[in-house]
Amino acid sequence: MRKFHRVSGRRRLFLKTIMTSLIMKGRIETTIARAKEIRPRVERLVSIGKRQGVHDLRLLLTRVPKNAAHKIFHDIAPKYQSRHGGYLRIIKKATVRKRDAASLAIIEFV
Repeated sequence: MRKFHRVSGRRRLFLKTIMTSLIMKGRIETTIARAKEIRPRVERLVSIGKRQGVHDLRLLLTRVPKNAAHKIFHDIAPKYQSRHGGYLRIIKKATVRKRDAASLAIIEFV
């Protein structure tokens, strides 16, 4: 697990914020390390949402904010009912961020 120079509570909130942005926008540009870290977490949330039960919606509500949980449950998960994993794609960009030369990537739903 990557630590991103943060203590555990702030790291959890940091990842939750990035995951929420990805869920709400469908596609974000971030660093490769961040994209690789949130990919399995968001894919797990989509797998939970695919089961379409009340308990599954409540599980989503404990992991992401209400608007993101409802978007996964009602919009995103039904599109992937016939797909067995691999809901996200990471595309590495050729450019780097100017201020710290971090390699950038685009993470998006397939």
